[in-house]
Amino acid sequence: MINRASVQAWLDTYIRAWRTYDPALIGSLYAEDAIVRFSPFDEPVEGRDAIVEGWLEDKDEPDSWKASYRPIAIDGNTAVVNGRTQYVGDEGEWEYDNIFVLEFNDDGQVVNFCEWYMTPDDEDEDEE
Repeated sequence: MINRASVQAWLDTYIRAWRTYDPALIGSLYAEDAIVRFSPFDEPVEGRDAIVEGWLEDKDEPDSWKASYRPIAIDGNTAVVNGRTQYVGDEGEWEYDNIFVLEFNDDGQVVNFCEWYMTPDDEDEDEE
């Protein structure tokens, strides 16, 4: 069974894996048969190897971002996480507010990951 501390530890490892792009560290986050959706409308990425490969194919530049995530709800082996990701680059600065829904196995690895995100500009588009 997961708890806030174990989910926060997973999130801290997620950020460390993102910073380093260490394939073993990325792989440690996910079960062998995990499913990841980076948007609820995306086709799922299925299996640990494909998830790791996806991370390594679409890398962010070092020091181009900072992120902070924290669990906001836990029910059984499912956690809801809220976070903020901020990017800085040649094209300017932008940020995302993220919600992750994470389903864990009994070994503390994610078996199902789905992300929702929006930028401050998304709210302006709704008003038009």
